[in-house]
Amino acid sequence: MPAMRAILTALCCLALCGNATLAQSDYPSRPVRLIVPAEAGGGTDTTARVLAEQLSRSIGQQFVVENRSGAGQLIGIDLVARTPNDGYTLLVAASTITILPATNKNAKYDLLRDFAPISLLVAAPPVLVVNPSLPIHSLKEFIAAVKAKPGEFNFGSAGVGTQPHMAMELLKELAGLDMQHISYKGVAPAMTDIIAGRVSSMMVNVLSAKSQIEGGKLRGLAISGTKRFAGLPDLPTVAEAGVPGYEALQWFGLFAPAGTPAPIVARLHKAAAEALKTPEMSNRLAADGAEAIGNSPAEFAELIKLELEKWAKVARAAKIQP
Repeated sequence: MPAMRAILTALCCLALCGNATLAQSDYPSRPVRLIVPAEAGGGTDTTARVLAEQLSRSIGQQFVVENRSGAGQLIGIDLVARTPNDGYTLLVAASTITILPATNKNAKYDLLRDFAPISLLVAAPPVLVVNPSLPIHSLKEFIAAVKAKPGEFNFGSAGVGTQPHMAMELLKELAGLDMQHISYKGVAPAMTDIIAGRVSSMMVNVLSAKSQIEGGKLRGLAISGTKRFAGLPDLPTVAEAGVPGYEALQWFGLFAPAGTPAPIVARLHKAAAEALKTPEMSNRLAADGAEAIGNSPAEFAELIKLELEKWAKVARAAKIQP
């Protein structure tokens, strides 16, 4: 009898493994949700919708974007962390996801424990913008104006601890600036108030700002990346314009819940990387001010580790308490 039980147990295990393998080989057999933890119209949403369109076409199954904003992006992030790890609910998140653990006491997730990084999809350098009515036309003039009136200039952000907020905190630290932070519930309302002249400045991703700069509604001063952006070639980098060592790249990445089977992660990575290489997607992203990346899960995980350390340090310097 013990021998028979052992045989039956082994057969059951083989059957279960076979079913799991079959399920993974058939993946996806139904629509896949791409959860965006931000409002529609921002850089994360734009990236997710372009990706969903390409994945739906290449994989032959529908990828549907769902905006689950609120609580500083935590609603959407937590939703994906709690979903079954079967590959049918994924997260498209901005680099803010690496900042929140250091700035928001309600961020209970461990990014590398609770999620499986799939790929860094897109990198988009934030740009420092001001209202065109201000007599400021360069980063040097901006720094001089702020230092001449400590505490009087303000800057907007998409919320405490978001990437636009922390990118400006890093600039404040390195350039020795004293400014007031005005927090909004998302990029769109902050941009509205800068355009209206109710806020002086903001560090905002190029995807959201490029058309407004070109239309004369905002004035760009400098790019936060390590190189100039081809779409706005006249803007220097922050480091080039007088703040050496400054870099605050915004990115958008694809995640699955932790424990998602490796074959599913591999298939999603392959499909996403191929989608990003298509002329349609790369050209569309470039036109909006973003660069298609599509790195490996291991490379993405390493970047996340570095970002978590960097922004925790900035948060401490800015005396931002979780």
